[in-house]
Amino acid sequence: MSKYVLRRILQAIPLLLFISIVSFALIKLAPGDPVNSFVTPNMKPEDIERIRVSLGLNEPVYMQYLYWLKNVLSGDLGYSLVNHRPVSTLIMERIPATLGLMGSALLLSLIIAIPLGLISAAKKNRLVDRIFSLLSYIGISIPGFWFAMMLIYLFAIELQWLPSMGMRTIGKDSVLDIIKHGILPCTVLCLMQVSVYMRYIRSNTISQLEEDYVQIQYAYGSTRGTVLVRHVLKNVLLPIITILGMSLSELIAGAFITETVFTWPGMGSLGITAIFGLDYPVIMGITMITSLFLVIGNLIADLLYGVVDPRIKTAR
Repeated sequence: MSKYVLRRILQAIPLLLFISIVSFALIKLAPGDPVNSFVTPNMKPEDIERIRVSLGLNEPVYMQYLYWLKNVLSGDLGYSLVNHRPVSTLIMERIPATLGLMGSALLLSLIIAIPLGLISAAKKNRLVDRIFSLLSYIGISIPGFWFAMMLIYLFAIELQWLPSMGMRTIGKDSVLDIIKHGILPCTVLCLMQVSVYMRYIRSNTISQLEEDYVQIQYAYGSTRGTVLVRHVLKNVLLPIITILGMSLSELIAGAFITETVFTWPGMGSLGITAIFGLDYPVIMGITMITSLFLVIGNLIADLLYGVVDPRIKTAR
């Protein structure tokens, strides 16, 4: 297992290098000049050029990338052009909020999707199945930002049950207050994930219910609920792990939009602010950190295959 993990880590290095090259090139091709944020009406052209030189923007693009890569390999992600603080410090301050929101949304999605998918498959083509299928199609189709706006209007403005923005109320520092602020953004992130997971669980459960081992359990006198929970669910877990690894990118992208709408102090809102401010070091830092998250997430999903199905671990 250790050799497999090491091999996967070594395979991830060229992938991350390729992502960094493409991201750096796209940032440089984007319109705008970060020097403009430092320019004042009284500045002379030589002052502006001096700023450009101090930021290293006078060098060719490939040299700028090599300087950036050299600093990253030494553990330095650079300094923010807007906040004038180390990029690593800014990201580390935002990571807990993003991981907390994404982790809560992922856990809640599984808790909701697994029983709904099993019930929908057990009641195939009945009223319950059709209702769940309709709801899942709606969840997949609804844009996240529109759903977020509707939740803010209903629960924060009209009913005034929940806060509409931020992570904490000024003057309060309690877990309950954080949970209240996280309900709406977590719900937005859960919507599409639950819909996707439920559809996959339903389809895989239906195929498992047609297997011979299910009929044997029925012949032994087992009830449908017992068969679903004790036997079918174990065989459905493997596709769920696959979908979890594939959906991490969608979850991160959704977190960017959700954090911006709800002003959640995570990496998503920091990234959007950096994009509008042409803060190149922060954009590259967040891009590489999120890419690293995806690589680690997919590695964990692969390792979980061996836990759920020992045959895969033996093959490795």
